[in-house]
Amino acid sequence: MKDKDAALADHGAVITCDVLVIGSGAGGLAAAVVAAHRGLKVIVAEKADTFGGTSAYSGGWLWVPNAPHAVAAGHGEDPEGPRTYLRAVLGNQYDEAKIAAFLDAGPRMLSFFEENTEVHFNVGSGVPDFYGHLPGAVTGWRSVVAAPYDGRHLGALITRLRPPIPETTFLGMGIASGVDMRMFLTAMRSVKAFAYVTRRVLKHIRDLAVHRRAMQLVNGNALIARLLRSAADAGVMLLSASPAKGLLRDGSRVTGAILATERGEVQVTARCGVVLATGGFPHDPKRLNDLLPHVKAGTPHYSAAPQDNSGDGLRLAESVGGHVAQTLAHAAAYAPVSLVPRADGSVGRFPHLVERGKPGIIAVMANGRRFTDEGGPYHDYVRAMIAATPPGEPSVSWLICDRRFLRRYGLGAVKPAPVSIGPFLKNGYLIEAPTMADLAHRCGIDAAGLGETVETFNRHAARGEDPQFHRGETPYQRVQGDPDHKPNPCIAPIVNGPFYAVKVVPGSLGTFAGIETDAAARVLDPTGQPVPGLYAAGNDMSSIMGGHYPSGGITLGPAMTFGFMAAETIAMGERQTQDTDGRRENAV
Repeated sequence: MKDKDAALADHGAVITCDVLVIGSGAGGLAAAVVAAHRGLKVIVAEKADTFGGTSAYSGGWLWVPNAPHAVAAGHGEDPEGPRTYLRAVLGNQYDEAKIAAFLDAGPRMLSFFEENTEVHFNVGSGVPDFYGHLPGAVTGWRSVVAAPYDGRHLGALITRLRPPIPETTFLGMGIASGVDMRMFLTAMRSVKAFAYVTRRVLKHIRDLAVHRRAMQLVNGNALIARLLRSAADAGVMLLSASPAKGLLRDGSRVTGAILATERGEVQVTARCGVVLATGGFPHDPKRLNDLLPHVKAGTPHYSAAPQDNSGDGLRLAESVGGHVAQTLAHAAAYAPVSLVPRADGSVGRFPHLVERGKPGIIAVMANGRRFTDEGGPYHDYVRAMIAATPPGEPSVSWLICDRRFLRRYGLGAVKPAPVSIGPFLKNGYLIEAPTMADLAHRCGIDAAGLGETVETFNRHAARGEDPQFHRGETPYQRVQGDPDHKPNPCIAPIVNGPFYAVKVVPGSLGTFAGIETDAAARVLDPTGQPVPGLYAAGNDMSSIMGGHYPSGGITLGPAMTFGFMAAETIAMGERQTQDTDGRRENAV
């Protein structure tokens, strides 16, 4: 892979390739790697200075039923199982053709990467589907996660890898779900865990001293690092800080794009196809207002996705006849978010995905009342919060806990003991009070309502029960809890002050509503006909889940699968063209 500036200097203002991928998340990079392995010349153009998009922020999980890892371990299943589950969750949003294509191609996609690239996965044997009470749900083996990666293998590319959200790390060190996270949460209660964490932290400090960033990459950072290494090894040209300003056409066919690079405008001619993978529209104010009812009603939306993801791919598709889905159940992949003041004056956005399921925490509205099962799926938390908001009021909630919970599990960006909570008290992110009544006053919560809620919750929690919202009754909820806490790993009374609160607002991990495509990732016009030469993947492609969130990994799994399928479709079309040209030449 050439240095970007050298490559642009070699080619001047015009570059020719076979495939142009616009965007560098998991979907776009998957398409690039597969196309390159099929013998095509590929360019990836990324708007930001760094590669990875939302995928680099993510947990790195992919939901892919019948993954080769599961089959090899004896946990393959009849494809009717995941179909049954998806029908139960998606309802009238179930698209038979796209779901069938995904379930068929997903395992093949994983096999391709495992066998041909640096991209490798670990299986999630104990990761349940979100809705364990529905038919077809399972308690594990449908998910894989990117295997940890040594960042030193990226060489100079490590400086162009988007780092994780700072607030989700410890001094910039990513913590993986599963064993890694459990060790950190129990470090003050277990000699084994303390030794493990000490080794991890010391290694990280050494990496900071030598490399000025984490080198033990986990989660989505590991996934993107592995994809970048694979793309570079396959000869893909990687251009950062090169947003696409418009698509090129020859008649109705898309033939490339105009990029605004640091060296000026560059015309990229893509002989075989263009793949849009710019990360959806989580920071496009107009489309958010059009498609998210709470935004239209006056409540701002705070996505944890990168600010660069502002709907470029959707606008590019619309400019050549593509159109964006309008009828999904929900246009965004919701997640509760808290706003974290930073020392430089900016504000971080922390997605609350983990601590809500631990025992000893509740979520309340301004009236002091609970409104949902706090440990349920993050998408459902925001849906319930919006539904519980009175008309004309902003949609906000508070996560409430006591000191035992805070120091054991942390709360949002606040880390567990022994990390100091002082900076978060000082900047106002964490609210502390000696009594529940004082805490309610400081947060602007109805004190009587909160007092009654806590009293009722504690009375049942002492027996491990939650008759109001049935917390801890599904496999997903129990996995999110603390296995050391009995009788219910998700429920404990909130009893000993001081008490703490963090304000939570509606946010998302990305968007669901995207460009309408067919089952081969080809962009469609309003009549259902493909726009020649144009494909979409990742969050630019309208979610095959129809605006629902059946399980963790339902974004990255389809993203990489349809990126894989887009590249395969393009490569197949190129082979057919070559075969036709060969036959014509022989005939002459």
